[in-house]
Amino acid sequence: MIRKSNEESLKDVIDQLLDTYRLRDKLNQVKLIRSWDKIMGEAISKRTERIQFRNDTLFIHLTSAPLKEELSYNREKIVTLMNEELGGDYIKDVVIR
Repeated sequence: MIRKSNEESLKDVIDQLLDTYRLRDKLNQVKLIRSWDKIMGEAISKRTERIQFRNDTLFIHLTSAPLKEELSYNREKIVTLMNEELGGDYIKDVVIR
């Protein structure tokens, strides 16, 4: 006789906890901050004041006006790179300030 198990994978349980307690955005923000240097490179990282992630939007605060303009043209690429790093489709938009 085959018994049906109530077991779930640890990953599924952790994902449920993150969603239930609304911790996923905070966890993703920590991941983004830690990997920003690696993904965007040292030149951009040095001119980045702050990164915030709220409501599917990544806010990037920069100190260089020319860099702001350049990154504005590459917002879709930033979304793609960051979502790859997070392992999902969490970022929908990028706001550069």
